[in-house]
Amino acid sequence: MVNKMLFKAEGNVLKMERTFNAPVELAFKVFSDSEHLKQWFGPRGWTISVSNLDFRPGGAWHYCMKCEDKNQGDFYGMESWGKSAYKEIVVNEKLVYVDYFSDAEGNISENMPAVEVTMTFEEVDGKTKITSIGSYATAEALKTVIDMGMEQGITETWDRLEEHLENLQ
Repeated sequence: MVNKMLFKAEGNVLKMERTFNAPVELAFKVFSDSEHLKQWFGPRGWTISVSNLDFRPGGAWHYCMKCEDKNQGDFYGMESWGKSAYKEIVVNEKLVYVDYFSDAEGNISENMPAVEVTMTFEEVDGKTKITSIGSYATAEALKTVIDMGMEQGITETWDRLEEHLENLQ
């Protein structure tokens, strides 16, 4: 691994940052293509069983993560639906989207925290530094997702991203 991830929660803002051993164009591509997302998105033991991607401003990614790992106990067989609504896309530079919990039909879960994410892709010595700044409505909303195991989940997701990028090169 190139380096470990920065994971810093302050107030209602979560900042994550990590450098990946891949060119910016490739790092951006795996966020913008449904078949790539299915290969790495989600924590270990979870697969993307549904992935409907309309990658454009005003478009969305509606997906289902399913736990396939029997060793994860009560989580085994569980489905977690999500929806990312894209607000801004600057190819190879930036993504701005709102990430929601949803149901199978894509209806947003009003009782779960949503987050507006600004993700930047920066070339650093032939590698890509990805910075994700997530703004929640309140500090309590951020605490809710952290208490759900988000730090472990996103760390495993970005580990899988790194492995996927290595496999593509």
